[in-house]
Amino acid sequence: MILRTENLVKKYGARLVNDHISYQVAQGEIVGLLGPNGAGKTTSFYIATGLVKPNSGKVFLDDLDVTSLPMYKRARLGIGYLAQEASVFRTLSVEENILAVLEMTNLSKSEQKEKTESLLEEFSL
Repeated sequence: MILRTENLVKKYGARLVNDHISYQVAQGEIVGLLGPNGAGKTTSFYIATGLVKPNSGKVFLDDLDVTSLPMYKRARLGIGYLAQEASVFRTLSVEENILAVLEMTNLSKSEQKEKTESLLEEFSL
């Protein structure tokens, strides 16, 4: 599976944040973007996940154009983003955070619970 972007452009008013950004990441590959604050690193990831819409450019998963898909549909296809913050849902327990993520899968409620218990046990939580 390959995540690929082509010529991503994002502007906020007159400010050009992403200027024709293209990148490709293969499954299992670890990639980092380096640059100063405000360079557009996070914005390019947000566009790939569907959190932010580009002014122009495309996002592909393998050969499927996912540019117009909402974030939850991209997540179901395997595109996700782990933010710097420890948790978006700070008031939830670890178990509740895991269950919240598993709700995006096609697992039944009992399978979600089983997977959650397995992960909690695996990490001794």
